[in-house]
Amino acid sequence: MEHANDMKALYIIVNAGFADEIVDMAREIGAGGATIINSRGTGAVHKEILGITIDAEKEMILSLVDADTAEKIIAAVKDKAGLKSPANGICFVMPVEKMIMVNKLVPQTDKQE
Repeated sequence: MEHANDMKALYIIVNAGFADEIVDMAREIGAGGATIINSRGTGAVHKEILGITIDAEKEMILSLVDADTAEKIIAAVKDKAGLKSPANGICFVMPVEKMIMVNKLVPQTDKQE
């Protein structure tokens, strides 16, 4: 395992349907990739229909990035997909102690044979 002193686990939670847009934005900033997890929110506002509570559908984006990239992505989410936007995005960062790089993205070149 490699030590990941500068790596951060970046979590971004948005309303369902906005994850692909956020992942594209994060990739443009420098993230190598992300994992999108379908989830549901249990905030203070619940809708109840015929006695059944319906919670808002959410998507959680998880990405491992360096600290500088994490800060840039957080700023972009705040500006373009924050709480006052339709995405209603929030994000937080956690430190990463150890990690294994299974596959590092390498730019492909178009070679014609």
